[in-house]
Amino acid sequence: MEEQSGPQRKMSKAGDSLYKVLGLERGASPEEIKKAYRKQALRHHPDKNPDSPEAAEKFKEINNANSILSDENKRKIYDEYGSMGLYAAEQFGEEGAKYYFLMSKCWFKTLLVCCSIVTCCCCCFCCCCCCGKCASSEEEEFAYIDPDDLEAEIRQQDAGESAPIVIQPQSTNGTSGP
Repeated sequence: MEEQSGPQRKMSKAGDSLYKVLGLERGASPEEIKKAYRKQALRHHPDKNPDSPEAAEKFKEINNANSILSDENKRKIYDEYGSMGLYAAEQFGEEGAKYYFLMSKCWFKTLLVCCSIVTCCCCCFCCCCCCGKCASSEEEEFAYIDPDDLEAEIRQQDAGESAPIVIQPQSTNGTSGP
């Protein structure tokens, strides 16, 4: 990922920087997070530092770190996947983020390529369809019926007359009927 402009940080795959914002080590308890947040928030609060625009930005970072690390689900995602995981969870949901990172792993991509090579197809799912393995060997033939003839046949049936047979029935093996 490229570095973004402004105070936003580069998205990481390792969840360590939010802990550093609060001055904590990874794996800190909820009580330690709460205590560190209060200490940092008091130190960098914009009301205590009215002449410092950096203090306001630092205060926003501290609040962001606290909101993520205080939430058990967000913290779990952050610890496992970093800020990229939080972004993916926001876009795709928590389960979607897990699948996103699963599909990003090297072994998964290797498995996909191997399956493609073994099946001689670009996609394992469509192999049977595009290679013709699922297609039936016998193609059904449909006779064309002129709409005018169909209308006339319906009128005759409504009038009580039976329509004459114009086509000899055929059996499934291709020979004429009895």
